[in-house]
Amino acid sequence: MHKDRFGHTVTGANTEALESYECALEAFNIYRGDPVGLIDQALEAAPGFVMAHVLKAYMFGLATEPEGTREAARLLAVASELSCNERESSHVAALRPLIAGNWTAAATALDLHNLHYPHDLLALQAGHLMDFYRANSRNLRDRIARVLPLWSREMPGYSIVLGLYSFGLEETGAYAHAEDTGREALDRQPLDCWAHHAVAHVMEMQGRVQDGIGWMSEREPYWSGEDNLFKVHNWWHKALYHMDLGQVERAFDIYDRHIAPDLGGVALNLVDASALLWRLHLSGLAVGDRWQAVADGWDELADGKLYPYNDWHAVMAYLGANRGDRVDAIISAFDQASSQSETDTWAQAIGMPLVRGFSAFWHEDYATSAKTLHGARFIVNAFGGSNAQRDVIDWTLAEAGLRSGDSGIARGIANERLALKPHSGLNRDFLSRALAMGDGAV
Repeated sequence: MHKDRFGHTVTGANTEALESYECALEAFNIYRGDPVGLIDQALEAAPGFVMAHVLKAYMFGLATEPEGTREAARLLAVASELSCNERESSHVAALRPLIAGNWTAAATALDLHNLHYPHDLLALQAGHLMDFYRANSRNLRDRIARVLPLWSREMPGYSIVLGLYSFGLEETGAYAHAEDTGREALDRQPLDCWAHHAVAHVMEMQGRVQDGIGWMSEREPYWSGEDNLFKVHNWWHKALYHMDLGQVERAFDIYDRHIAPDLGGVALNLVDASALLWRLHLSGLAVGDRWQAVADGWDELADGKLYPYNDWHAVMAYLGANRGDRVDAIISAFDQASSQSETDTWAQAIGMPLVRGFSAFWHEDYATSAKTLHGARFIVNAFGGSNAQRDVIDWTLAEAGLRSGDSGIARGIANERLALKPHSGLNRDFLSRALAMGDGAV
């Protein structure tokens, strides 16, 4: 029997297939290259290689795209019919709830899996991404903390584990520890996009925008290559730094040169595009026809059923592109969610108020938007993305308060934001505008 580089026995592999699998896993670890092409080579060499099917199923199932989920279901069906050892069967069992839209059940299954197989890097990374997609900041940190003492610096993949831990630390507010851990990860593997972006998040959350621009610029060769699957998101981070400095033209330039050309029908890239254009719109800038391409990209991916966090971002683009019919279709799908899966619950309890709040804002019903988003923002940590990504909700709420003439909301949100990022030019502007309104409230 063959064993992987962590010492796990793998069923159905041969030497050639295992080599391709290891290369695919490394590419997946750092979000670079062609992990799907590599895993296809492994399956061609050994069609009964269970973990090759499992790795590919994770890659497609975690993409939050309808076609990808269907492919993941096909791969799971094949893997389920193959002879598996105990570790492989545990992976197959974790994939089932993921594909059914029950992210917490899948994440919990991998949590338990790693208690028995602490050196299973694929399980750690897949589980970490599940925690990210369900916005469970505590487990982003603690999933890794539970096993990190069992890793040594000499082990393959140690730098990747540090990168995962860095992001979990950042999302739970341990910024200094997160930055130190992320920098150590990058000292060991400079191409680790996840570790790089964890440090970028630290600087964003601390309002260290000049440091952030320097960080992105100095390391640009490591994260901006054509084969880098995470480059759009890192460009998005750089654009946010420029926006906080009031350098909106720089943000537009980043969008036009580095985000718009790489939308490619990829949900993660379209999320970034929608979110950046929405922030530019909030800043009072004319986005123009940029919305159209983003809206078109969402047509095959936003179905109101698979992942409501994506659907909410699609609504931003549909509003901008004046496609009310697509907004109505997503609202209708949310209304009809059967509550048979966790994502159905997210759609009704979280997706719906966000869509309604953002729609009200777009249609200049700022009072309704403020009222809706003020309540919604306290429940959104149950699904989707990072603290930095979800900040667009509070940003929209602040603008809704200002534009509706509600000085109480406007001042309160500005004070709240300044308490966390006192040097933010954007937040100081919010407070200045709120104070200029006087004490009247609607």
